[in-house]
Amino acid sequence: MKKSPTGKEIATYLAKKDPILKSVIGQVGPIDPRKGGNYFIELVESVVSQQLSIKAADTIWKRFIALFPKEQVDPALTLDIPDQKIRDVGISWQKISYIKDLAKKTMESAILFEQFEIMTDEEIIQELIKVKGIGRWTAEMFLMFSMGRLDVFSYGDLGLKRAMQKLYRLRKEPSEKTALTIANKWKPYRTLGCRYLWKSLEM
Repeated sequence: MKKSPTGKEIATYLAKKDPILKSVIGQVGPIDPRKGGNYFIELVESVVSQQLSIKAADTIWKRFIALFPKEQVDPALTLDIPDQKIRDVGISWQKISYIKDLAKKTMESAILFEQFEIMTDEEIIQELIKVKGIGRWTAEMFLMFSMGRLDVFSYGDLGLKRAMQKLYRLRKEPSEKTALTIANKWKPYRTLGCRYLWKSLEM
């Protein structure tokens, strides 16, 4: 089995490929690749967090998981919880319908979680967008942070476009073609390139 590269190895590679990104890497240091755990739980949390501040999302998520025995979020139990009880922890009716749809599809094996490891990024995206409330951006974040896929770029992310405009001194937010031209320098580690861009917004 091929050994996964370390954050330091990826940082060195990206710094050689992109002098502008190198300046960010120099200030931030190596970022280690990430991988989550339970795919169902990760996606539910993504839906709950949509369009919320980090603080608000964290608060509501803690209330939501408290509805489950030992805070173990499970598709079958999710379907059993009355909608009003979920609404009472601060989750909108629309998001409740998304979460229940995800739980139902998971129970029916309509989402092939067990095959994700051998599927391509695009195949996984097409699986996930079958679920109400999960669009391409959410699917791309899932690939980056839950699955630890190393070569994902999300043009739909506003923060990435703003970071590119700032770092690469563009007159306006980059077109998809311009953004891909920049990001393609980072292959096969575009995920880490994106994470450095997000970090640059904090600098």
